Amino acid sequence: MFTNKLSQILRVGTIILVTAGSGFTLSMLLPKSGLNHVLAMKKSADETMSATAQNVVPVPNQTVEIPKEFQGKVVYQGKLKPKEKVIALTFDDGPGPKNTAQVLEILKKNHIKATFFMIGEMVKYFPQIAKEVAADGHIIGNHTWHHWYRHMNALTAASEIDKTADIIYKTTGVKTTLFRPPGGFLHNGLADYAENQKYAVMMWSEMSGDAERRSPQVPGMIANVLKSAKPGAIVLMHDGGGNRSRTVKALPAIIDGLKAQGYKFVTIPELLEMQAKEQTLTAALPASANHEHPN
Repeated sequence: MFTNKLSQILRVGTIILVTAGSGFTLSMLLPKSGLNHVLAMKKSADETMSATAQNVVPVPNQTVEIPKEFQGKVVYQGKLKPKEKVIALTFDDGPGPKNTAQVLEILKKNHIKATFFMIGEMVKYFPQIAKEVAADGHIIGNHTWHHWYRHMNALTAASEIDKTADIIYKTTGVKTTLFRPPGGFLHNGLADYAENQKYAVMMWSEMSGDAERRSPQVPGMIANVLKSAKPGAIVLMHDGGGNRSRTVKALPAIIDGLKAQGYKFVTIPELLEMQAKEQTLTAALPASANHEHPN
């Protein structure tokens, strides 16, 4: 009896210490069991991380370049002509050791580059996965440190974004100019600060629904993306923030379905560059020709 009680006391004490050390921040992003889930994943990752991943060295001063006209602007999709059948896959809330690694493998198999909007706290917990994302040639964006939705004063908003930018750079060598506000909230102080710092505030034009309160099953996620596909679309999916096994299962079919519709895959900077070039060409046409292909 005494041994059982002592064991229970030790377990409770361990949980309190771990939770205090984390500042309760992960619990705001994850479900009730999310903190234990993340810590368990971290332990597993530490034990199983390959020698290759551990030897990934960040390349300094890799700046995510975007056209000047998108700096400090909110963007929902690329505005392209119907014949420009390109689409951008984006993943939020990572990096995580299991689902992010699985997503990377699928993308690598299909020779696709995507854009990952990372949470600073997750980069802190899983730096090797963040390095792998960069090493595989994907684009990294800023998704704040804590993933808070609430309204923030200027000082807090600056800390959320700047602290995340700093750890992304120190971990991966990437200086990002892309920001995605958690939950898509544009009026809680974060987007205002990001715009003032000349980030492109990247929203989305379609989503799989994998982060909805009642997220669809795998066939529903696939259908959500394929039925809404259009040139220049930005697709929202998640590789973190919880168990994203459904996303991982749906991703190959989403890719195959988009390929069958004739789509090619681009990163966010590539998409913005395409729009910028198209706007430049359209502006250079005679006035009568400008009305033939309105942007």
